[in-house]
Amino acid sequence: MAEHRSMQRGALLDAARSLLSEGGTEALTFPALAERTGLARSSVYEYFRSRAAVVEELCEVDFPVWAAEVESAMEAAPTPEGKVEAYVRSQLALVGDQRHRAVVAISSSELDAGAREKIRAAHGGLVAMIVEALGALGHEQPRMAAMLLQGVVDAAVRRIELGAAEDPSAITDAAVGMALRGVCG
Repeated sequence: MAEHRSMQRGALLDAARSLLSEGGTEALTFPALAERTGLARSSVYEYFRSRAAVVEELCEVDFPVWAAEVESAMEAAPTPEGKVEAYVRSQLALVGDQRHRAVVAISSSELDAGAREKIRAAHGGLVAMIVEALGALGHEQPRMAAMLLQGVVDAAVRRIELGAAEDPSAITDAAVGMALRGVCG
């Protein structure tokens, strides 16, 4: 029985990911989750008490996986410049991934304090790594630079998501160039 429940919970999270990646947070509704999974709406409420609870669980499940991929790309880079480049490239490489799209939809939406805190905590590890790399490059205010660098990444993510005229690899290269010139300049 427990195994069946965890399968249904997994199916609900998968449905939530695709709804978020297709239509953002407005698309994530209990009727839509019920329809996607073939469960009764009342069953959806047995698993999650609210939309925020669905989002919170997605954050708990997906953010660490996503962050670990970025982190391992950074750890593989031997130089601080390489770490900055890996930080930008690996986040942008994940844009096509449904988990990443869901995460982007979530982080730009209205969340309750608990869910926001979980996102901040998950981002915290990545920010700490990039702050360290920026410090190693001699940046005088590495924490502020890290926030601005993430702004460049977020803008590039949105540009790729929108299906802009440029090829995603051109957007990625431009973001890496801005990041490296900005932090090394």
